[in-house]
Amino acid sequence: MNIYFQETFQRAFGTFPLTGEEAANAIQAAADVGYRAFDTAQMYANEAETGEALQATGIPRDELCITTKVDISNFDESLFIPSVEKSLKDLRIDQADVLLLHWPTPGGDIAPSLRLLQQAYDRKLAKNIGISNYTAQMMRDAKSIIDAPIVTNQVEFHPLLNQDILLAAASETGIPLSSYCSVARGAVFQHAIFGEIGQGYGKTAGQVVLRWILQKGVSINTMSTKPENIRANFEVMDFTLSSVDMARIDAMTAQNLRVVNKEIVPFAPEFD
Repeated sequence: MNIYFQETFQRAFGTFPLTGEEAANAIQAAADVGYRAFDTAQMYANEAETGEALQATGIPRDELCITTKVDISNFDESLFIPSVEKSLKDLRIDQADVLLLHWPTPGGDIAPSLRLLQQAYDRKLAKNIGISNYTAQMMRDAKSIIDAPIVTNQVEFHPLLNQDILLAAASETGIPLSSYCSVARGAVFQHAIFGEIGQGYGKTAGQVVLRWILQKGVSINTMSTKPENIRANFEVMDFTLSSVDMARIDAMTAQNLRVVNKEIVPFAPEFD
């Protein structure tokens, strides 16, 4: 069963850009409300703090889903595997539950980094492997390049951005999507519709947004340092948006607000 289809792991706690005591406190708060999936990356420079904080929770290792991502600076045959081994050491684990390529290789040739990812999988450094920020065509290409199952494509996904092309590619390839920037770095709260819909369910605007993402078949990553928000982000499994409300929110994707763009990440691909 794909790890991202398991209800326990459909809601992950993201650790970017947390460091130090702030990271430790937030991870503990997330664990206390029930989070068992945690997301980090080499690029975040907080794997060691994440590993220490997760160990401090006392949660048995087999109850956790720990995702990390290989930075593009390590997409070299001499660097890739050693970088993964360092990530595992920092995270205090023998094997990542999910290991992702953080970005497609700049320049467009994605095959070498995918084969290195497969190598990490074959060496049992990761139980599952996946990709992040891949376009629809890259998803199709990735599936043909490597043999190991690709469990997710982690992408920017929220109600202010139309990702229908990627959703179609997910259906076509069998590679499900998972979200980052799930509330568009707060931009969703500038639109009254989410709060209005939430009133009918006794839920907040943020909970409505996250529930919409889940009902689109996409798992969610969220981050907060406030215990009340961490809890609210987790409590999104006890209601279902109606088809009418889903359609109202679908219409908001026409805003086409992309938070992570080429201005922020110059080596980003030409997104769909």
